[in-house]
Amino acid sequence: MSKHKITKEHIDWILANSRFEKHVFWGKELVLSCKLPNGFTVTGRGACVDPRNFDPEIGTEIALKQVEGKIWELEGYLLQQRLWDGGAING
Repeated sequence: MSKHKITKEHIDWILANSRFEKHVFWGKELVLSCKLPNGFTVTGRGACVDPRNFDPEIGTEIALKQVEGKIWELEGYLLQQRLWDGGAING
């Protein structure tokens, strides 16, 4: 993360240095748990109504996009706090 912005490269670094576990429930729901380098965990999920239509690759892709979105949010909150603490946005 640069001083005043979050980059895609930073998010990719976090993802590359995270640990993942995925589980399939009921033959139609995939839950992806991600342990970030700082120890925090986030999850994503992909599911369908009918198990005959379930594709674990598509479920993983959907869940990973959700995890990535949550990381962007968390890093945004962290950046906002750092800027606030440094006096950049609190006058």
